[in-house]
Order: sequence, then C-alpha cells, then structure tokens
Amino acid sequence: MVLESAIAEEIITNNLKQFLLVLSVSLSMATLPQIFSWFRHIPYTLLLVIVGLGLAFADVRLVTLSPELILFIFLPPLLFEAAWNLKWSELKRDLVPICLYAVFGVVIAIAGVAIVLNQLAGIPLTTALLIAASLAATDPVSVTALFRELGVNSRLVTLMEGESLFNDGMAVVAFGFLVALSLGTVELEFQPILVKLFSVVGIGVGVGGFIGFSISYFTQRFDLPLVEQSLTLVSAYSTYLITEDLGGSGVIGVVTTGLILGNFGSRIGMSPRTRIIISEFWEFLAFFVNSIVFLLIGDQISFASLGENLQIIMVTVAAMIVMRAIAIYILSKLSISITKSEISLPEQTILWWGGLRGSVSIALALSVLTTMPEREKIIATVFGVVLFTLLVQGLTIKPLLEKLNLLGDAPLREQYLELVARHVALERVLQHLQADQRPGIDPDRRYQETLIKGELADLRTKIDKLQDEYPNLQIFITEQLRGELLAIEADTYAEFVKSGRLNKELASMLEDVLPNHQKEA
Repeated sequence: MVLESAIAEEIITNNLKQFLLVLSVSLSMATLPQIFSWFRHIPYTLLLVIVGLGLAFADVRLVTLSPELILFIFLPPLLFEAAWNLKWSELKRDLVPICLYAVFGVVIAIAGVAIVLNQLAGIPLTTALLIAASLAATDPVSVTALFRELGVNSRLVTLMEGESLFNDGMAVVAFGFLVALSLGTVELEFQPILVKLFSVVGIGVGVGGFIGFSISYFTQRFDLPLVEQSLTLVSAYSTYLITEDLGGSGVIGVVTTGLILGNFGSRIGMSPRTRIIISEFWEFLAFFVNSIVFLLIGDQISFASLGENLQIIMVTVAAMIVMRAIAIYILSKLSISITKSEISLPEQTILWWGGLRGSVSIALALSVLTTMPEREKIIATVFGVVLFTLLVQGLTIKPLLEKLNLLGDAPLREQYLELVARHVALERVLQHLQADQRPGIDPDRRYQETLIKGELADLRTKIDKLQDEYPNLQIFITEQLRGELLAIEADTYAEFVKSGRLNKELASMLEDVLPNHQKEA
C-alpha cells in the first residue's frame, strides 16, 4: 500500500512538472510578438504550432496527446467559450447556410475524400472513410481570432464559427458510426443512420437545453459572481459527460448549453458585473487551453512517419481542398436561393480557404482502435493534413483577405474608441474638479480646469476630423450606441425580474426588443 502510494505521488509529480513545462513554453510564446514586431504577423496559435514543430524536430516530447485529453479535457471549454460569445440574433439570421455547411458539407467532405483516397491512393475504403471522417471537422480558431483582430465583418465570423461548432458534432457522430461499421456492429442502411443521427443530436440538444435553462433560472435568485462563474464551468464539463453517457453528442450538448447561457441565462439571471467577470474568465480559459493544444499538436509530429506517408498526405490535402470548395460554393448558392440573403463570392472564398483542421481531427484519429492494421497510417495522414491547413492556409489567410478587400476598419475603430475614452475620462476629471469646494485650492483648480478644457477641445477636434474623413465610422458609432441602449433596457428588465416585480417571461420580451432596435438600424 505504501509502495502504491509512493508510485502514485511520483506520477502526479511528473505530470505536474510536464504540465508546468508546457505552460511555461506556451506563455513564453505569447510575449514574443511584444518583443519582436515581426512575430505580430503570425497568429499566436500558429506560432505555437511552429514552436512545437521545433521541439519535435529536436525530439523533445512534452506530453503525449491522447483522445481523452482532447475530447474530455480540452474540447468542452473551447466549445462553451465559442458558443457563449456567439450572438443568437446573428446565428439565427444565418442558420440555414450554417446548417447546410455543417451537415451536407460534412457528408460531401467524407464521401469525396474517401473516394479519392480509395481510387487514387489505393487505400482500403474502410481506412479512407476513417481518414475522411477525422478531417471533416473544421477548427478555425486561428482564423476567427485573426478576423476579430483585423475587424472583418461579424457575419463572416458567425458563419465560420457557427459551422465549426455544429460540424464538430456531425463529424464526431459520423466517425463513431464508421468505426462501428468497420467493427460490424451497425449496418449501412438509410433508416438506421437517420435514426442514429436524430437520437444523437436530439439527446445533445435535450441535455444541453435542460442544463442551460435550469442554470439560467437558478442564477436569478442570487448575485454571486464567483459561484455563477463556477456553475458555467461545471455546466460545460457535466453537459459533455452526461450527454456522452446517454449516447448523445457531447459537442452538440455543450454548444446548446453555451448558446442558452450566453444569450438567455446571462440576461435574466446575471448582473452586468457578473457577465463581465464570466466573459473574461472564459476568454482566459480559451486562451489557456488553446496555448496548450496548439503547442502539443506541433510537438506530437513524427517527421519519419510524415515522410513515409507523404504521398497519401498530398493526395488527401488536394482532395480535402477540392471537396471543401465544392461544398462551400454549391451550398452557398443553395442557401442564397432559399434565404435570398447574399453571401458574396469573396466571403465564400474565405470560408473555403479558412476551413482549417485542428484538435478534433487529431483526437478522432488518435481514438482509432490499436487493433486496426492501418491505424498508424490514419494518424500520420491526419497529422500531416492538419499541419498543412494550420501552416499553409493559416498563414496565407491574411494576404487573401487583403486581396479580396475584406479587411475591416479595426484600427480606425480602435483609434476612435481611444479618443472617446480619453474624452470621457477627462470630462469626469473636470466634473470632479468643479465639484471640489475645499478651501485654498481655487488658484490651482482654475489652472487645472484650463488645461483640461484645452485637452478636451483638442480631442473634440480630432474626433470630428476622424468622422469627417471616414463617414462609415458613423455606422459603427450608431451601432455602438444602440447596443449600449439595448443592454441598459435588458438589464432593467432583469432587475425587475429579480425583485419579483415582473414575471419570468423575459426571453419573449427581449425577443421583441431586439427586432425593434434592428428595424431602427
């Protein structure tokens, strides 16, 4: 017993040391762009992959990635954070194209890539299907982070993130079905496939909805930021585990919970201060997890294995890019004909080229049974394709955005916000100075007032000049004002609900408020 305890302590100590080493390397990379300006051209997550590749080349293995580590530890918080920040109003507007990409796009990708691998590379159909299913899930974390930094329009971000959130679930379901098919435990018939799909998705939506709405109403009864923050963390992991145990899609479950808490629960059951605290917590957690995942992806690469399977990797990359193009352009055209909502050709091109693969693909490949004779080939191929999408597509997305004139006005907005923040701050300083009636400070007060009023005049001149030179800035200013007014209105309703002066039908009330504001816009 004593020996077992000592061994357990040694294992825990070694794991902790490895974890701290990974974390130290990851966080060190975060400081590089601040020290060397050249690194600012590379998205942080891609920089981590490059560093991980350097470690792999030097044969320094930090931690061994496993499907359990990715799917049960890393995936839930990443899914929850993305869903928490995804606005339902924007998601609802583009639900048709997102569902088309996430469902039929996955089918096209799996079927197309599998056929190409089977016919051109001579890979057995079972193995080809597993490779294709592993690569069906997109993971555009680096791309969407870059979009926000560059101020790319929010609709493009919603389309890409929405597709990623839902096609993760579809890819995991498809992969599980194909594994069961290869083991002979299911039959390849239309009705069983359809029943399985609806049950897996239905259980995910049901469990996620139950947990999301339960926590939403529960948090109305108190205002304890740390408790509510902890509840969101527990909900992310518990939803995933419970849904998986019940035979549903944990991915769909977590996405559903995150959407409900982010768009409904945070409004009716959380104060503005609590919402800010929780949003900042999840921003930190997503940064923390991504820092580890992308470093380890690079660190797990086996260059010898990549070399042995280079031809298959090249065929898979070509097939995946072609199938992605077919899916995006055809399904976008179908979406436009259904919804009459235009998705421009440049936007479709970015959706095509920005469909990177990442942690979910690697987790699925690693989860292939060790008894399968082609397991190493599957893993090597998936790692090679993921590496290509991250480095080649990830590093060329910014030049492509520039070429297609899709870069936003983020620097201009940032400049405007800085000027406004400075103006508001000085206004408050001036009000405080004028209200201060302490004896003996009149001469100095008049001097300070003169200085502050001079600075305020300069700031007003700069703001006016900015608005005159860039008329489109007025749209941003108007949107920001309407958003602030809507938030104040929603918070007021939430206060009435908490005090018992209003019934709990707040969701419908907010749904009425939002369209009115959008009509005014």
